[in-house]
Amino acid sequence: MKGRTVNPRYRPITRLGLGGTGLGDMYHTTSDEAGRTTVDAAWEAGIRYFDTAPHYGAGLSEHRFGQALRRHPRDEYTLSTKVGRLLRPDPVGEIAAPFVSSLPFRRVLDYTADGARRAVEDSLQRLALGHIDIVYVHDLSTDQFSRAEFEHHFAIAAGPGGAFEGLVKLREEGIIKGWGMGVNTVEPCMRALQASDPDVFLLAGRYTLMETTPLAEFFPLCAERGASVVLGGPFNSGFLAGGDHYDYAPASAEKHAQRERLRQVAARHGVDLAAAALQFGAAHPVVSATIPGASSPQHLRRNAALMDMAIPRAFWEELVHEGLLPEEAPLPG
Repeated sequence: MKGRTVNPRYRPITRLGLGGTGLGDMYHTTSDEAGRTTVDAAWEAGIRYFDTAPHYGAGLSEHRFGQALRRHPRDEYTLSTKVGRLLRPDPVGEIAAPFVSSLPFRRVLDYTADGARRAVEDSLQRLALGHIDIVYVHDLSTDQFSRAEFEHHFAIAAGPGGAFEGLVKLREEGIIKGWGMGVNTVEPCMRALQASDPDVFLLAGRYTLMETTPLAEFFPLCAERGASVVLGGPFNSGFLAGGDHYDYAPASAEKHAQRERLRQVAARHGVDLAAAALQFGAAHPVVSATIPGASSPQHLRRNAALMDMAIPRAFWEELVHEGLLPEEAPLPG
C-alpha cells in the first residue's frame, strides 16, 4: 500500500489505516487475542498507520495496540493517540457509550497544556512504546458538549497554557511529530487552524458518501496551510456498510432514504457500496488516510479488499449527475 502525506513533519501515512474503536470494545466486546490478530492482519495487509485513544475502553484500545505493535520495528509505522481526557484509577472502571467495556479507570476532562503532556506520558506507559507520532485533541466539539461548554473548553485549549500551546511545545521537543484535532465536526478544526499551527486533523463522519461539508471551507484552508486530514468513520458508524446507526445513533428515515438512492446507483454498476464509501474520501488531495475501525482479522481483511476493489468511473459520474455528490468533489480513479 503506497504511503503519502501532505505535511512532511511526520513519516508518511498509508492510504488505509486501522482505527482503534473496535479494539476498545465499541458496541460489542472482543478479546485481547482478537485485538492482536487484527493488528497482525493489518500489518500483513500493508497497513502502517494505527490510531487509538485513552477514551476507547478507558485505556483498553491503547493497551491492546501496544501489545500488538511492540513486536514490530517502531520506525516502520505511524501511531496516533489523543489528549483531552486523563484516566484516573477506579476499581470498577467506567463504561461510557458506545464502549461496552472498561479497564479500571474513569475519564477526567483536561484541555490544558499540563494535561496534554500528562496524557501523552500516560499513553506511552499504556502502550509501552518509546514515542507517539501524532496527537489529536479529542472530542472538543459541539457534538460532545453544549455550546457554552464547548466555548469554555475551547478557550482553555486555545489560550495561554492550553493544550494547543502544550502540543506545539511537545512537537518542538521532538516528543511528538505532529498534532491536530480529533473530532466529528468541522468548526473546531477551522478554529484550531486560525488559532494555532496544527499539522493534521482526524475528522470522523463528515466527508463521506453521505456528507461532504469540508469541501466548502475546511479542505481549501488545509491546502492553503499545508495541513492534512485523516478521515475517520468512512461508513458513518457502519451505516454505509449496512448497519442501522448513523453518527453513533439510530439512523433517521431521511438517512435511510439517502442510502437507498446510493444503493440503487451502486447496483446499476455492480459496485459494493462499502468499497465506494472507503475509496471516495481518499481521492481528495488533502486526505492522507482513511481509518475504518475493525475488531477482527476478517473485518480488517475485508476493509483492505474493499479499498483495492475496482470501481468504474461511470458510477462516480452518476452519483454526481443524480446530485448525490457535489460536482466539485474529487472522484476516485
